Amino acid sequence: MQNIKLNLEYDGTQYHGWQKQPNFPTIQQELEKALFKLFHQKISVIAAARTDAGVHAKEQVVNFITSKPISPLTVKCALNSFLPKDIRVKSSKIVPLNFNARHDALYRIYGYLIYNSSVSSPLYRRFSWWVFFNLDIQRMREASQFLIGKHNFSSFQAQGSSSSTTIRKVEKLKLYKKGHFIFLFIKSKGFLYKMVRNIVGTLVEVGRNKISSSQVRDILEAKDRRKAGPTAPPQGLYLLKIGYPRRV
Repeated sequence: MQNIKLNLEYDGTQYHGWQKQPNFPTIQQELEKALFKLFHQKISVIAAARTDAGVHAKEQVVNFITSKPISPLTVKCALNSFLPKDIRVKSSKIVPLNFNARHDALYRIYGYLIYNSSVSSPLYRRFSWWVFFNLDIQRMREASQFLIGKHNFSSFQAQGSSSSTTIRKVEKLKLYKKGHFIFLFIKSKGFLYKMVRNIVGTLVEVGRNKISSSQVRDILEAKDRRKAGPTAPPQGLYLLKIGYPRRV
């Protein structure tokens, strides 16, 4: 038996998210189809995170068990020959049999890209949120500080979540600006359903001067999704990194 860990990169534009769904193309579905072509048997994969429709990944981690002896290099090369061009296996390795891509993750880092200009960019329309209002990044940074730490993030959770608790700990939340681009990076062990996109939508409202920086603290404490800003669109969101113990 071998437990194989894959690092994936994908453009989520054409997919209805990570998880398999009937009648919709998904990343998991395409990967498991490629695995079937390689192993000639049905193989189910475990993913570190379930990205939503239209969301991209710089590093998605998955693992699967196989009883067939095969080298990681063969797995990587073969899968990339079977997968669509917008999904790629960046690396493959054998890990301990008890490794689980989801449960063993120490943290997840997401990034969000905003294109802040009066004119949209045809080149970045599939990979960023075009916001034509002039955003005050300093106000957005001030507001973001209220979200760092362990809190009840009910105000930033979308309907449809199956999470047993809305308590999450945000370890880092940083914003950078370069030219027309605003980058947001957020790190936590886990996130609620659409939590990052709801945080981004709220911070954009702060940047537009629609709500004050200090109101974000009140929104957090309200534990009411209706108090927060709109949900940012999916195309600006990226799963950037999954952290694991050094042994894997």
